Amino acid sequence: MEEAVIIVEGKNDRSRLRRVLSEEVTILCTFGTPGSKQLETLRKQAGGSQVYIFTDNDSSGRRIRGILRDEFPDAEHIYTRRGYPGVEGTPEEYLLEQLLKAGFESELIFPDAGPEPRWSKEDGL
Repeated sequence: MEEAVIIVEGKNDRSRLRRVLSEEVTILCTFGTPGSKQLETLRKQAGGSQVYIFTDNDSSGRRIRGILRDEFPDAEHIYTRRGYPGVEGTPEEYLLEQLLKAGFESELIFPDAGPEPRWSKEDGL
C-alpha cells in the first residue's frame, strides 16, 4: 500500500488502532473538533499520503468527519458500527475487518490467539 495516514479524533482512538496496525501507518489525531490551525497542521503532517478518516459514529464524530471531508476531499472513509462506544471502544475483530476492507492487509497485526492448549484430543479430556 502507498503511504497512508489515518486521522482519528483522539489519542485513545490512536492507541486502539496502534494495537492492530504496524508502525508503517501514521495515525494522526484531531484532538476534538479541529480549528483552522489544527487542519493546517494535519494537512502538513499528511503531506502527499493517502488519507483515511476514521471517526466515532456519534454527533461530534460526524461533525468532525464533515470538517475533514471538506479539508481532504479525496480521503477514504472508515466507519465503526453504530452502538460501539467510538473507535476506542470498537472490538479489535471489527477494527481488523474494517481496515482489511480499506486495503490495509499488509499492515495489520492480528492479536495473538493465546497459548496453545496443553492437551489434545488424544489426552481424552
